[in-house]
Amino acid sequence: MPFSYLSHLECSECGKAFSPSLPQTICPDCQAPLFARYDLPSLAAQVPREKMDNIHSMWCWHVVLPVLTQEHVVTLGEGGTPLLKLERLASKYNLKALYLKDEGLNPTASFKARGLSAAVSKARELGIRQLMIPTAGNAGGALAAYASRAGMSAWIAMPEDTPKANVEETAITGARISLVPGVISDAAKFLQSHAEKGKWFDVSTFKEPYRLEGKKTMGYEIARDLGWEFPEVILYPTGGGTGLVGIWKAYEELLELGWLKNPRPPRLYAVQSEGCAPVVKAFKNGESDVAFWENASTHASGLRVPRPFAGKAILRTLRNSKGGAISVEEDSIRKAQKDIAQLEGIFTAPEGAATLAGLEILLAEGEIQPDERILLLNTGSGLKYLDTLQA
Repeated sequence: MPFSYLSHLECSECGKAFSPSLPQTICPDCQAPLFARYDLPSLAAQVPREKMDNIHSMWCWHVVLPVLTQEHVVTLGEGGTPLLKLERLASKYNLKALYLKDEGLNPTASFKARGLSAAVSKARELGIRQLMIPTAGNAGGALAAYASRAGMSAWIAMPEDTPKANVEETAITGARISLVPGVISDAAKFLQSHAEKGKWFDVSTFKEPYRLEGKKTMGYEIARDLGWEFPEVILYPTGGGTGLVGIWKAYEELLELGWLKNPRPPRLYAVQSEGCAPVVKAFKNGESDVAFWENASTHASGLRVPRPFAGKAILRTLRNSKGGAISVEEDSIRKAQKDIAQLEGIFTAPEGAATLAGLEILLAEGEIQPDERILLLNTGSGLKYLDTLQA
């Protein structure tokens, strides 16, 4: 049995194929992300689903991950996060079943560990040794940790007002840090203008193919933990959107593998802050791509992404899943964060709390029904945002 059934990379827009044996970024014709594709028929014939029933870490899914040999895997034990039933919150909202996938228990305390583990591992396999990333915070800390683990160099650019915990966890690894005025798009422009061309490989969201693969394992775990089917509804806090697209990619792969007991897809809802809601605006206006959001502002730093690079893929995911997009007020994010902590004992990141705020609106609008199984995705630990809390 191969370690990975990776076959090729494919442009998410035109479908052109690319070799995974060479460093790749985006499609040169479409300027669109590349998605990893696998020989799923062979995998289904050779790997029984039951083999996956008792796995407890991301790299146990190696057959559907892009690294070809185990020796190149760079891991800190990411994945295998719990799917928690929120019984007290469900009772408050008169819901049949409410769950939370808690990604704050990953190494580096966020879901970014999954994507950067995959990206750094594949870079190591391809002989890349110097990686750079613009970040709102958590991705920088994750890249710094995994690059250190692999003996690579990392250059992280982040906004000056990035939460202190993100800055400190990055600095302690010895990574190179540049604090930049503005938001994540300004950090990206800084690296593009200051990094020596060809020396530093950019692992920005969707500008290399493999962070998506790490994030999609959240979808595999959700399905496995619910008896090989998806809940009716998943609410996802959306900045760059990698996890949102990744969960849908996991659904499509599981469907093709024949591993799902129920082929019904989950409806995916993007949740954003009213201070930075480019995906919500594009979705509600029926646009095919996402426009730049001016003067982006939110204390949920991971949601402060003025224009996600994979806007087309994000909007397609929402529409193909028959889901939607909702923006929430800053005060409602803070209230939801306290409610989750006080009723369920979980200190979520503000991004994760935004999903509960979004759920309240969607329930009131009748978009989501109380008898549906609903899953909130918490992307990180609230401990990394202590300097953003209000008394």
